[in-house]
Amino acid sequence: MLKDLFRKQKKYATIPTEHAKKDIPEGIMQKCPRCGTILITKELEKNLKVCKSCQYHFSMSAPDRIQSTVDEGRFFEYDADLISMDPLNFPNYVDKVKLDIEKTQMNEAVMTGEGTIGGYPAVIGVMDSRFRMGSMGSVVGEKIARAAIRATKKKYPFILFSASGGARMQEGVLSLMQMAKTSAALERMHREKVLFVSVLTNPTTGGVSASFSSLGDINIAEPQALIGFAGRRVIEQTVRQKLPEDFQTAEFLLKHGQLDEVVSRGEMREMLTRILDLHSGGRESHE
Repeated sequence: MLKDLFRKQKKYATIPTEHAKKDIPEGIMQKCPRCGTILITKELEKNLKVCKSCQYHFSMSAPDRIQSTVDEGRFFEYDADLISMDPLNFPNYVDKVKLDIEKTQMNEAVMTGEGTIGGYPAVIGVMDSRFRMGSMGSVVGEKIARAAIRATKKKYPFILFSASGGARMQEGVLSLMQMAKTSAALERMHREKVLFVSVLTNPTTGGVSASFSSLGDINIAEPQALIGFAGRRVIEQTVRQKLPEDFQTAEFLLKHGQLDEVVSRGEMREMLTRILDLHSGGRESHE
């Protein structure tokens, strides 16, 4: 009996069966990339995809962004039928666009339309990093320019959420031309004294950061958003200097005067309502 008490028990690893694996829903948990906290996906979505432990802002899709910002049932989409072509016959580009359309249920990397925020009408654009990393091709530039033109004609403020890796390489110089086209449309808005609010989210880089996203009458960003043109390594090699740790973050840009405010996602709708209220002459005149 004593031998049985002190006998080493063999350790066995339990391998879940295929049936057990299927019983566990995929995507039920997510790990915060900043603090490592394991988060329940449903709770994360209720918190607008912001980590409760460290306030890290996860990427947000265009439909989710619109739902959290615009008054319920008060959004009407523009130009949903526009789809990118392949002007340069770039290898596999058409197939990749089709895959992104299936994955996102969107035809391009930006969704534009009009709606109300806190009861105030506005033209709204939201870029989606799930579609070709939010890169700006001809259709993205066209949709943003058209939205700006509509805002000018209707005298509605234009609110644009940026999330992009920059110009779309598969469309070459045609994608770079969108920088000029969108900037020209915004200049027309400026001449007509129509408000443009630019909201920069993580990431806003390349040709997008160098064009329309930096041209707001009011420039806002989410906390810790990566904002810049070229990468850190390229800049350090060019200037031959070590850059600050917080370089190209929203907080760094705010400190150096490129942003007007850094606003957390949970407070963004309230902030935009206050801005629209201020520029409408107050709620009394609006009503």
